[in-house]
Amino acid sequence: MPTFRNSNAPLDERVSDLVGRLTLDEKLAMLHQYAPAVPRLGLAAFRTGTEVLHGLAFHGEATVFPQAVGLAATWNPELLTAVGEAVANEVRERHDHDPDVGLNVWGPVVNLLRDPRWGRNEEGYSEDPRLTAELATAYTRGLSGPVEESTGRLTTAPTLKHFLAYNNETDKARLSSQLRPRVLREYDIRPFEWTVGSGTVSGVMPSYNKVNGRPSHLSPYFQALRRWHSELAVFSDAYGPIGTVEDSGYYEDRPHAYAAAVRAGLDSFTCEFHDPTNTLEALRSALSFGLLSERDIDRSVTRLLAMRMRLGEFDETPAAPRRAEGGRLADSSAHRDLARAAARQAVVLLKNAPLADGHPVLPLNPERLRRVSVVGPFAEQLFSDWYSGNRPYEVTLLQALRADLCEAAVHFVPGVDRVAFEIAGHGGFLSAGDTLGQRLVRREAESVEPAQCFDVIDWGGDLVSLKCAAGGGYLSERRDRTLALDPVGPHGWRVRETFRLVPDGDLCLIQGAESGLFLTLENDSEGTLSMSATDRSRALGLRRHVVSPAGETIAAAARDTDAVIVTVGTHPLVNGGERYDRMDLGLAAAQEAAFRAALEANPATAVVIFSGHPVTVPDLTAEAPAMLWTSHGAQETGRALADILLGRYSPTGRLQQTWYRSTEELGSIFDYDIIKREKTYLYFRGTPLFSFGHGLSYSSFHYGPLELSNADVLAEDRVDLHVRVANSGPYNTAEVVQLYVQAISSDVPRPVRELLAFRRVEVAAGTAATVSFSVPVSELAFWDVAVGRYVVASGEYRLMVGRSCTDIVGDVSLKVRGAPSGPRSLSRALVRAVDFDDYEGIEIVDETKVSGDAVQPTSDAGWLLFRDVDLEDGIGILTARLTRCGSGPAAIRLRLDHPTEGSEIAVVTSTESSGVGQWNTLHTPVTDEASGRRNIYLVLDGPVRLASFILGPTAVS
Repeated sequence: MPTFRNSNAPLDERVSDLVGRLTLDEKLAMLHQYAPAVPRLGLAAFRTGTEVLHGLAFHGEATVFPQAVGLAATWNPELLTAVGEAVANEVRERHDHDPDVGLNVWGPVVNLLRDPRWGRNEEGYSEDPRLTAELATAYTRGLSGPVEESTGRLTTAPTLKHFLAYNNETDKARLSSQLRPRVLREYDIRPFEWTVGSGTVSGVMPSYNKVNGRPSHLSPYFQALRRWHSELAVFSDAYGPIGTVEDSGYYEDRPHAYAAAVRAGLDSFTCEFHDPTNTLEALRSALSFGLLSERDIDRSVTRLLAMRMRLGEFDETPAAPRRAEGGRLADSSAHRDLARAAARQAVVLLKNAPLADGHPVLPLNPERLRRVSVVGPFAEQLFSDWYSGNRPYEVTLLQALRADLCEAAVHFVPGVDRVAFEIAGHGGFLSAGDTLGQRLVRREAESVEPAQCFDVIDWGGDLVSLKCAAGGGYLSERRDRTLALDPVGPHGWRVRETFRLVPDGDLCLIQGAESGLFLTLENDSEGTLSMSATDRSRALGLRRHVVSPAGETIAAAARDTDAVIVTVGTHPLVNGGERYDRMDLGLAAAQEAAFRAALEANPATAVVIFSGHPVTVPDLTAEAPAMLWTSHGAQETGRALADILLGRYSPTGRLQQTWYRSTEELGSIFDYDIIKREKTYLYFRGTPLFSFGHGLSYSSFHYGPLELSNADVLAEDRVDLHVRVANSGPYNTAEVVQLYVQAISSDVPRPVRELLAFRRVEVAAGTAATVSFSVPVSELAFWDVAVGRYVVASGEYRLMVGRSCTDIVGDVSLKVRGAPSGPRSLSRALVRAVDFDDYEGIEIVDETKVSGDAVQPTSDAGWLLFRDVDLEDGIGILTARLTRCGSGPAAIRLRLDHPTEGSEIAVVTSTESSGVGQWNTLHTPVTDEASGRRNIYLVLDGPVRLASFILGPTAVS
């Protein structure tokens, strides 16, 4: 333990004292993920980056809670704080046994779920900034622990991921997310700022992508976050700094790239695992070239040591170890109970329509159930995502129902085709035997035996897994190119348990989804099979025999039963993931067919959807009498679902993002402009399959009128709202009361509705509760590009209370006296080109490698609109800061009122190429004495970049 010159000094003085005694080499070493010990000063080794997305991951058994998107469906900040505390205590417990389990923890992910096709959708909370920030703040409050006022000691030091505008996997390190200022300020940066501003966060991690042309690891917005938390540490994502050279090519070498990252505010390099050699060499070179100073290094070391000090590393009295009575926290009754509560609250009842007898399918009545059929592979196995921990135990839906109803009362049907593959031209069948680990071989057989039968589990997107009927394992590609039975099924960073059954005339070929190789027969006499054929010509032709058709077995089971539970869904590592996005959001056709087979045989059929993202199933939604959704991961998934299906618990989950009817409603996954493209519930004007905030209950809630304290307010005021909510149903349960706002009169595009606040309130059956909200009027502000700040506009607003963003049950009008609307001036100061009101054919790029934004056309030409401009001051000269960035003519054209048909009153032509990042200031006279209030269009014609401009009576340098 280090000794300080004054151990009673404030934290910042003690950190400064410690930094001053470190050598330059010791400081540099601290900037790597694996910071070595400094024995002479009593500093221990320190590792950053313990994953805690929904439980401790990658360090043995730990309590596994629902995926983050499932936790968000609870709309319960108090629950997330409790989950965060449990996770933090398990990290501390594991750290006590293994110091390599670091106390700097990575999570939660607060990237907004703008597009549900994102491969990592299950890692985020919501498409809404406020809901995301409230849940992230709650979780990080739990991870940080009850901060001791006297010492500021933390349980763990949480780090938010991934800053900024990261919502696609495809080409993520190469492509740039385009963020116009309003989208940046009102949407993408908000959950980071609000959560950092809560004081519950120690760090932030940049994303792999670029934002407006600049890699996120070099972001100028780190400093914006530090205005909320001056000691916020920035930890790179794995290999992220290297990517600024090797992926994006933004810098030519590591010394320049790493120096730029440190100067931007990056503090810790997660590069090349345990080996810091290349990182330290690059930093030393940057120092020797004069790209960095020791003062730059000191700033990063200071932030890192301040975090370590708050974790209690330097305390004279160490923190008490975390222990559970008689065992590990991960298997304690308290953590089991919390896991079950979280899994229960994460379930969303999407639909529960009455049958012909007037009663809904759910809840099932255990006293009247003679027999229930459970269909589908999701009922008998829990699937893990990449960031799931190792569950100490797990309870599947099938296990839970059999425990509740007795095994004889629950009939399980896999609900998939069982097939045998005959080897064409060679005879015999594919055989995997009956033992896990056994290899796939060719076997002669007079009749098909279980070892030759495989259940074909269809995940959609032409991907299937093949599960052996005898051995129970999944076929998996091994490194030696053989196939063998794996007990788990799809898992790991590179999934080797999925295949494509490629049609080949009346035969089929087996192709590995990960390797792309085809199954072939290496040695006919020995029956040796391998995944080694690189093309179809050498692939083994197979004749597929359906031994047991899914539809027939499902129908037979459904007819002889009181109710049917059909489980469908997507696999978190197959249908998207950290390496690739989803092509669509539908379910596999075989899964929908399984549901229809059950429904045709028995109308009392409920569907349970397991996924980490919304699914587009309009036909299924129309036909199914009852539908539930839950996420993956949770060790208590089975018991939680059984509690709801059997009526022991009324569902309280609410959707955290919009369920669209088709992917066509989404547009391009790479388009981040939610305002212009009308994305997310904020701007979407269509009719979704299920709305943001939707979720049903077994009880009925009735709302009284929404009462408002004051209907005429100033921008600096506060409004209080009250609504009475009555539970007229038979369950003691919770309702999620949601408050939204809509700007009725606005000169700029505003959300169709926007979440202002929410309350999850417990209401006993037959009683009522009054729910109150107190909202600062400043929450109604928008980012005004004309003045570069948030503005509360004067006008009329509609405040709405509802069960979802579209199920509004009460509203009131609010008159706000704020900033008046008025014409915009383009003549009083330089105007950033990026501060436009509208655009077409434009992309935002970096003005310099360090800071600033500029614009350029995406093809031959594009335009910017500056709406309602006051021209009364006179506009004799157009001054533009621009650069010609390619060959051919380049010009900026000033037009009135229309980008192509409006009067062209000025043209700035650039004839010399000055190169990207080198700017020229050019002037041109305006030929029309325009006056009044007009719409101004700047048309960018050719290979030109525009950073800023001004319209004034004289030239501006």
